[in-house]
Amino acid sequence: MSVRPWRDIARRKSRQISVGKVLVGGDAPISVQTMTNTITADAPATIEQIRRCAEAGADIVRVSCPDVESTAALREIVRASTVPIVADIHFHYKRAIEAAQAGAACLRINPGNIGDARRVREVVKAARDYGCSMRIGVNGGSLERHLLEKYGEPCPDAMVESALEHARILEDNDFFEFKISVKASDVFLTAAAYQALSEACDYPLHLGVTEAGGRSIGAVKSSIGLGNLLWMGIGDTIRVSLSAEPEEEVKVGYEILKSLNLRHRGVTIISCPSCARQGFNVIDTVSRLEERLAHVSQPITLSVIGCVVNGPGEARETDLGFTGGGAGSGMIYVSGRPSHKMSNDQMIDHIVELVEKRAEEIVRAEAAAEAEAAAVVAAAPAAE
Repeated sequence: MSVRPWRDIARRKSRQISVGKVLVGGDAPISVQTMTNTITADAPATIEQIRRCAEAGADIVRVSCPDVESTAALREIVRASTVPIVADIHFHYKRAIEAAQAGAACLRINPGNIGDARRVREVVKAARDYGCSMRIGVNGGSLERHLLEKYGEPCPDAMVESALEHARILEDNDFFEFKISVKASDVFLTAAAYQALSEACDYPLHLGVTEAGGRSIGAVKSSIGLGNLLWMGIGDTIRVSLSAEPEEEVKVGYEILKSLNLRHRGVTIISCPSCARQGFNVIDTVSRLEERLAHVSQPITLSVIGCVVNGPGEARETDLGFTGGGAGSGMIYVSGRPSHKMSNDQMIDHIVELVEKRAEEIVRAEAAAEAEAAAVVAAAPAAE
């Protein structure tokens, strides 16, 4: 029985696939993806962008492979990447085969779009031979003509039918290592399509609101669409599509998962909007703390509240906290309890120091736990 049942999310049961070293579906953590916007053929630029995305926390990164120059560069890109690479293939089946040979962990492809049955068989064989999974990617803006004629417009039924038609092609080739997405730029259409698809199959689902917009608008649309689906237990991997640098997509994706208690990474700052009661400049303080704590990947909660009205209550629920007081100082809280006073002008440096110390403690505790587990395994008698 959960202590706080109103926070519980019962995830949809799906089969599990592998995208390189990352498991997707089943009981695996919901993974965060993004996509590069460099010219893939420019391997150094693409590798550098993937590095920044991985540093921001991306579990999987997708790169577009529209031409032979892109797939030729893919081998170097895959070799340099610390995270699995998905090759985005649209129509040309040879690019899919080349991408598999180059070491892509997954092929984003719609099998019905790449030609006849022979070509599909060749792509499936390459995926098997080189250990690739696939993603069927249905988009509301590029539905097949026969479905638009049948339904009159992009709608949930049309998107689900498209997805299942593509899935059937892979199933007929005895290939089941794939996930599915049914994205649209309309939040209502996206959510309804995923809900219907979640009931129609047990494949892992890749969530996204496509062409969501710029940093702020796209984050809001994605939070509504993805957040509601995740809250219902639907979704195994996500990508927030923004007209922004891919690292920003990763950050928003994690914030959505953190808000739903589905993943925890980095510092979560609980802060007030500020008002005339504030004992220090909350907005500037939070902005500076976000920048200075961006390098911390350990899950730590930090409350920054301008006055004592809500400050102590919020601080009780966080690892660390600062509540504004009077006379140019405030109260530092540690593990929910008041610890010591700190002047406003020294508060930011002090909080950064406390957060980094807490992060080091977490790292040491995890290392000790791993060492203990390894010692138990080593001491266990060998199975006969």
